[in-house]
Amino acid sequence: MSVFAGMPREQLQAALTAAQQALIELQTGKAFASVSYSQGDGAKAVTRRVTTVAECTALIAQLQSALGMRQRRRAFRFVF
Repeated sequence: MSVFAGMPREQLQAALTAAQQALIELQTGKAFASVSYSQGDGAKAVTRRVTTVAECTALIAQLQSALGMRQRRRAFRFVF
């Protein structure tokens, strides 16, 4: 049983799209860990956890599998 069991296909597809976009942002350096700035009423900070490429790739693979998009690789056979 998948951790995504019971989720509607539309939700899975939306999550896959978001995960793929997050991976692109992570690989292009657009994802950030934290940003701080000062305003008239004091300092503000925004923090977002940045995952690793491996974590994003694993999530994408899980979502693709739940959507039936992943095909299993066939074994390589060498014929002489």
